[in-house]
Amino acid sequence: MQKFADEAIIEVSSGTGGNGCVAFRREKFVPKGGPSGGDGGRGGDVVFEVRRNLRTLAHLRYKHRFYAENGRDGEGRERNGRRGDDVRIPLPPGTVLKDPDTDAVIKDCGLREGSFIFLPGGNGGWGNVHFKSPVNQAPRKALPGKPGKFRRLKVELQIMADVALVGFPNAGKSSLLDKYTNARPKIAPYPFTTKIPNLGVLSLGSGPWTFPHRDGRDIVMADIPGLIEGASQGAGLGIRFLKHISRASALVFLIDLSDPGFLGAFDTLYRELEAFSPPLVKKRRLICGSKRDLEGTEKALAQLRARYADERVLGISVFSGTGLQELALELAALTEAAEADPAATAETETPAGADGGGEGG
Repeated sequence: MQKFADEAIIEVSSGTGGNGCVAFRREKFVPKGGPSGGDGGRGGDVVFEVRRNLRTLAHLRYKHRFYAENGRDGEGRERNGRRGDDVRIPLPPGTVLKDPDTDAVIKDCGLREGSFIFLPGGNGGWGNVHFKSPVNQAPRKALPGKPGKFRRLKVELQIMADVALVGFPNAGKSSLLDKYTNARPKIAPYPFTTKIPNLGVLSLGSGPWTFPHRDGRDIVMADIPGLIEGASQGAGLGIRFLKHISRASALVFLIDLSDPGFLGAFDTLYRELEAFSPPLVKKRRLICGSKRDLEGTEKALAQLRARYADERVLGISVFSGTGLQELALELAALTEAAEADPAATAETETPAGADGGGEGG
């Protein structure tokens, strides 16, 4: 069974600084030496690292507490304490850190590899060597280290994609992703084959999808588990992963033209997305009829286009390849239009309490 972890509650704490030391020089020919207490070491930091080789939060499934090391205390002979080791927490691209109580976003980790200090360690305390003065040649004062910082966090993965495929179970989303990209999602002729989100990259600069005026363009496509009516209320699997399309630039509504209820499919999908998060349905979109190679689907495609005359409606067959070139060009146009309009790529708000479960299957 495939496991997909897309959220976790963790506790993080930076290290406390080491205490300063009270000490004096005591040497054979210096019976009354001055102060020599060293400073405490700084506490370790809490550091998050964005790593492109990570795809889920599975590594946070069993470990929930991350504490940096405390700084060591200062010692005599002006020896400063050792700095505490940092605690480094790897995260996949697209991870968001939230307040677990209010769901407010604290930090969006973004897509690029790199690291950042989330909680700095406490400073080490001064030793008594810092407090020597003309009127106090033997100070017995040193400072304690500053305490570290503690925070509870909700770590949430939101998959980043240019285009998200939305549809009922067995509509052909995984087959399309498999055809266009090097992703290899599980494909079978029964509903709910897809239990976790899948990502793939459609490259328009190589392979069969080469267009001279779009060389080098890559389009990241996301396939989420199929929706069913009532998904916005928690029915089926898709509600668990709708948050992963909140950052997609565009949506492709994939409709099975061989299904008897194909004419009402778009309306149902639209209502479920709107009920889940109204901004989702404001994204750029197109309607795509699938399984066009089957008998009677050409007539169904004509009916679909007539019903949604104001929408962009395409028809494809992954099996025969019909319409795939046209759809690839449309996907490129959608992503280019989104890049020209930054508001289109803005993350839509995920409703509170709609994150139910982080594990598919």
